[in-house]
Amino acid sequence: MLAAPDYLNPNIPPKLTRMRMPVVEATANSLEGYGCLVDSPDDIDIEIVRWPAQGWRAVDEDSGNEGGTTEGIFVSEWRGDVLYGSNEAVGGHYILAYGVEPETADESHTRPPERLLMWHANYHPDGGQLFFPQDNEPFVVPLALPGDDVKPSDFVCFRFDGSRGLYIHPNVWHEGVFAVSGTGRFFDRQGAVHARVSVDFPREFDCLLEAELT
Repeated sequence: MLAAPDYLNPNIPPKLTRMRMPVVEATANSLEGYGCLVDSPDDIDIEIVRWPAQGWRAVDEDSGNEGGTTEGIFVSEWRGDVLYGSNEAVGGHYILAYGVEPETADESHTRPPERLLMWHANYHPDGGQLFFPQDNEPFVVPLALPGDDVKPSDFVCFRFDGSRGLYIHPNVWHEGVFAVSGTGRFFDRQGAVHARVSVDFPREFDCLLEAELT
């Protein structure tokens, strides 16, 4: 069993292979299976997944899905070559991605990133997740369809113009919301249980996932 990731100290090995993600404009058609575009946070009900039965006896229909949701502001902030994230809804703090090889990353400059290099992704088996932009700025979200045998080649990087939000179905692989530059703020609503299943690309596949931002 793999240990839980250390999100602020990922200790990424040097000279990893890069696996290029296709960058696709987010539309109703392109997001089919992953989730959907959202015009207002109140337009969508967060899917909550019933606790799974342990054997042949079913979980009672009036139980197992009463954890509800939690919400807060998700911040995605480029500091030089490092993209940091924080999520008020679950008290999370992360390094989401890099703009250059992690071993050469420099946080002291203000140049906009040309690409992102993603080291980790996860999915939530307990419920869906909503991200809605607060500042009308472009953002990207890498996603892959459900399945524990996920591979780097399964990921697609969706680009959003900042006018609409994203709802992600339960079990869809993702890693938060990535500001294209500077700082992005997003209203986040998600299942309160916050179960998380992870994939660590450097340790499982000897690679980082790359997408162009320019």
